[in-house]
Amino acid sequence: MAARTRLTRDRVIDAALRVVDAEGLDALSMRRVADELGVETMALYRYTPSKDELLDGLVERLFIELEQSLSATPFGPAALAAGDADTAPPWREALVAVARAMYRVALAHPHVVPLMTLRPLTVPLSRRPPAVLRAHERLLTRLERAELGERATLELYRAWISWVLGYIVTELREFVDNPEEPDPSFRLGLHRLPVREFPRLRALGPGLAARGGEEQLAAGVTALIDRFAPPR
Repeated sequence: MAARTRLTRDRVIDAALRVVDAEGLDALSMRRVADELGVETMALYRYTPSKDELLDGLVERLFIELEQSLSATPFGPAALAAGDADTAPPWREALVAVARAMYRVALAHPHVVPLMTLRPLTVPLSRRPPAVLRAHERLLTRLERAELGERATLELYRAWISWVLGYIVTELREFVDNPEEPDPSFRLGLHRLPVREFPRLRALGPGLAARGGEEQLAAGVTALIDRFAPPR
């Protein structure tokens, strides 16, 4: 339990992130976060009026970590937003670098990742956390400055978001049925699948359970770029 000190919204979100990282999203509640901070539950409502506020705060925290992880690189927020085409990094490399950074942040907080895809279904664009909006604004600005044209910009923007988030969610799928089982097929529970109905899943299951990693993510981003904005 954390020592009693002055509460702030950042401290509340930090505590929520610790709870989710350690125990998963199902464990998150206002009461559990209050316990983590060593305060009464009612004390949280001044900073996070609802559980939805906690959920949005967790998504925002991942995007803040993304900004921080890129800040010391040529692909950081300042460089990506730079108006000088001579000093800004090549936009193709930038899109790949941001995707890689997002992948690393996601793997550090796998239980939060589902919120990155679910919260946009319930939160209008204009009400999303500032850090989330900044990330999308930078992406659109960089694509616009690449002079792709509005249609290609929007198509590539949608494709990039869909591929990166989809890839990350797929990477973090739960496959293990029995972690203590040494045999791969039994560890994954593939023996439970009727062989006549699911021969391919039984045969390829171990391969599906393996992560593709950053390289496959980057290859996919590069393929998308070449599809929607072929090199000139």
